[in-house]
Amino acid sequence: MSILAMNNQLPSLLLIEDDENLAFILKENLEVKGFAVNLFHSGNDGLDAWRKRKFDACILDVMLPELDGFSVAKEIRKKDQQLPIIFLTARSMKDDKLKGFRAGADDYITKPFSSEELVLRLKAILRRVQSNMPESEEQHVYLLGNSVFDYMERKIISGNVQQRISSKDSELLRLFCENKNKLVKREIALQKIWGNDDYFSSRSMDVFIVRLRKYLRHDPSVELQNIHGTGFKLVG
Repeated sequence: MSILAMNNQLPSLLLIEDDENLAFILKENLEVKGFAVNLFHSGNDGLDAWRKRKFDACILDVMLPELDGFSVAKEIRKKDQQLPIIFLTARSMKDDKLKGFRAGADDYITKPFSSEELVLRLKAILRRVQSNMPESEEQHVYLLGNSVFDYMERKIISGNVQQRISSKDSELLRLFCENKNKLVKREIALQKIWGNDDYFSSRSMDVFIVRLRKYLRHDPSVELQNIHGTGFKLVG
């Protein structure tokens, strides 16, 4: 069963976007991916819809007529702390992002972005918040700062930059993602990915670490740290 098939119903999305062309493209792409999309072009209309029915997630533009996205999110958070909210915005300043998270955002995507990135981020957030997601579904989408890592597709997406990586790169990066912000000891990584911790495997892993850092360089909010003499830590 797809991770999007919850309670035999399509996940219901509240999409509030005033750019009609972008809104149409997003709605069409999300519906193809298995979402039921309810589209509104103003903050007030979107907020009225939220008051009348339940949604599984909200995708919210910041610059909206009548009532901006920050205000909409704050109103939602007064009554609902659980609804996943993703901001879409042309703003990339750090202060704007912090303002978005303070307003209650779960994630923040800066335009331009790919529809694929939005779908992956949406799936990752729904998996995190939905307690009735099938346990048999193994996680394969990871959020890394402003990037998305799709383990199954062996792909890292940072805005409009998409990078294909090798199967070994994917295995190693997934290990770090599953232990994000935690120390992964060098010998543990070698045993899990290479099957042994001999000298040649250790030198091979060093090559892959350098390569992963190059893949992640597009996102300054993510860092693969070398903990001297111990191991590695993925921060982001």
